[in-house]
Amino acid sequence: MSIPLKGQNKGISPVFNKRITVNIKHVIKTLFIHLCMILIAFFFLVPILWMLSTALKLRWEIFAWPPEWLPREPHWENFREAFKRVPMWGYMWNTLRIIFFKVIGELFAVPLVAYAFARFRFPGKKVLFLLVISTMMIPLQTKLIPLFSMYVRFGLIDSYWPLILPAFTGTPFFIFLMVQYIKTMPRDLDDAARIDGLNNYGILYRILIPLCVPALTITVTYTFLWTWNEFLQPLIYLNSYEKYTIQLGLEMFKGMWSVEWNLLMAATLSTMLPVLVLYFFAQKKLIGGIATLGLKG
Repeated sequence: MSIPLKGQNKGISPVFNKRITVNIKHVIKTLFIHLCMILIAFFFLVPILWMLSTALKLRWEIFAWPPEWLPREPHWENFREAFKRVPMWGYMWNTLRIIFFKVIGELFAVPLVAYAFARFRFPGKKVLFLLVISTMMIPLQTKLIPLFSMYVRFGLIDSYWPLILPAFTGTPFFIFLMVQYIKTMPRDLDDAARIDGLNNYGILYRILIPLCVPALTITVTYTFLWTWNEFLQPLIYLNSYEKYTIQLGLEMFKGMWSVEWNLLMAATLSTMLPVLVLYFFAQKKLIGGIATLGLKG
């Protein structure tokens, strides 16, 4: 015959039952949320899945009715044929060169301009900053004619300079983000650095820029994405086929009377890989930087 120990409960306490109920509700709620997120993600992946299906089909299978989600026989050679038909590797290399110099220009100009607006006091500072920010509201199409005329006079048409030079003056959107980010940093850092003998450039490049990695990550990532997807300006300024960028190369799959959709989809999917790789490596700092800017702005 067992003797119950002192303090031993003969049954399950109501508090324990309540905790079990709360945990079950929490698990059900979490499963429901994740299921909804998976369904939403699948909904947004449908176009990409259809692109992959189209890229693996023959031309006559693309417009079959009823539509076939899975090709009868995957034709992976469409990817090889797409890169043979159009020199996509060369166009990718051209685009990456433009991105490289534009990133250098943005990383050179944006911190300098933002540091001046965030830390210095000079006459007309607010008006000048307002003018810089207001340029974001001017559509690119309204500036193309005067810019094209200016580059024609300088003899820069059919070169990459019209695409690269604006980056060395700083993009207003990145300047605005960097100004808001630097303003959140205490000025005591600047005072301590000056006591240690640093000048303004030393404070910027040795103290502030290492703390601005999230904002700089946004600058680099967005510069890559915008340049990689840019179509209008390369179309206006570039005339030689060998200098075309990736988006102009994709346009070459469209003929006067027909479009080779399977090759176009194969080339488009291939050009999406660098963007996915960049986002995979930069997502933590990119999302964290955006969230931080949103909280601190």
